[in-house]
Amino acid sequence: MVTFYIEQFGCRATQADGAALERQLRERGFTPVSEATAADVVVVNTCTVTAAADTQAREAIGKICAQNRAARVIVTGCYAQRAPEELAALPGVAWVVGNSHKPQIPQLLEALSPIVSRGTSDFNANSFVLASALETAPRSFMQEPAQTLIGNIFEQNSFLAAPVLGGEANHTRPTLKIQDGCNSRCSYCVIPFVRGKSRSLPPDSVVKEIQSLSDSGYREIVLSGINLGTYGRDLSPRVKFVDLLRRILDETAIPRLRISSIEPLDVTRNLIDLFGEDDRLAHHFHMPLQSGSDRILAAMNRWYRAEHYARRVDLIRERLPHASIGADVITGFPGETEDDHAATLLFIERLDFTYLHVFSFSIRPGTKAAARSNQVPANVIKRRARELRSLGERKAADFRNSQVGRILHVVTLRSDGQGLAVDRVRSPSTVCTPALSSNYLRIRVSGAWDANMLLRVRVHAGEGNYLTGEAQ
Repeated sequence: MVTFYIEQFGCRATQADGAALERQLRERGFTPVSEATAADVVVVNTCTVTAAADTQAREAIGKICAQNRAARVIVTGCYAQRAPEELAALPGVAWVVGNSHKPQIPQLLEALSPIVSRGTSDFNANSFVLASALETAPRSFMQEPAQTLIGNIFEQNSFLAAPVLGGEANHTRPTLKIQDGCNSRCSYCVIPFVRGKSRSLPPDSVVKEIQSLSDSGYREIVLSGINLGTYGRDLSPRVKFVDLLRRILDETAIPRLRISSIEPLDVTRNLIDLFGEDDRLAHHFHMPLQSGSDRILAAMNRWYRAEHYARRVDLIRERLPHASIGADVITGFPGETEDDHAATLLFIERLDFTYLHVFSFSIRPGTKAAARSNQVPANVIKRRARELRSLGERKAADFRNSQVGRILHVVTLRSDGQGLAVDRVRSPSTVCTPALSSNYLRIRVSGAWDANMLLRVRVHAGEGNYLTGEAQ
């Protein structure tokens, strides 16, 4: 029996692609293993949002190939779509499969399985020819050299979707990708070119997946997408994201639903009102900001200005005073001056943010920003990022402190393998259970509780990046 392992990188969308591939491979009779060193075939599912992500993927591929020389290594994902030749040149890589052909990977493994099972030695990564094993495979696999499967991503309408059950919460909070691709053209972002146009999982499929997860006992599900607020605009008839949420709440028994990143202009009053009407929706909004300078927002091809964003924050606070509001910020965008940086700091300072994700600008080949000549020096970017992170940490601490004395609704996390989620933090004799609140705060609940439980917790104090409290 052919075994496989999927090495995951990147965002929730990439993780969801990997989960869908695993589901399909299992259905075809392939056997998953827990380590790349034990696999006949290793699928490396890459990200390319930053240069650091590219480096991380290349290093991982090199390590896998060195530790398991017998494995057939298939590299896929966003990096594979963007730079297939670069990855195909790496020693030990058998196939490079872009996002355009990712759904065909199960068929590729079926074609590979006779050779893998025989343990043949006539395999050459630089000239991979499967001969009779590929006679029944799609003709798209028969390439000279037979190394890459890359097509025009904008011609693809496929949608890989399966719940992501792993991650830091250890099977406690599944993520379900319901939207992929992006029609926007932010000048710094390569994702539209490697994931294609916006497309949506049909609402019937969304409801079915969520009900199945709820029936399996999950208490919280996270909805994700590349541009989540555009959900349903490609469907016929069109479906509004807020209407999908209403349908999920009406037709499933899921106790808590959380949404991942959503663009600020998609955070409408109707959406905020729905969150205020139903406590099953986690009070958590992550809205990419990128800059507090209107000049830089225009250069980034962002379709809002600072005051538009500020109004969304105000609307959330008016209706949901204790909601978590997080933002992505890019520092060091080409042409960003000290005045622009100061404007971003001031903007964040005056708004009621609860955390920041700070990113240093990274040149992405093929984007408009990559061609700009006014790049910001690396040492300046590093200093600005440090200042933004310091501000974000202070904002986060202020928000945590504001929750002391309140009762928060939490879901318990992490299992120790014996049904208890435990974290001995203050002393060996103190047992606490890690949990996550509706408004996205890490909490240590006194006592040992089963993972995946919903609790009401009175917060007593802050302790580092956590809050502590007692179940009520």
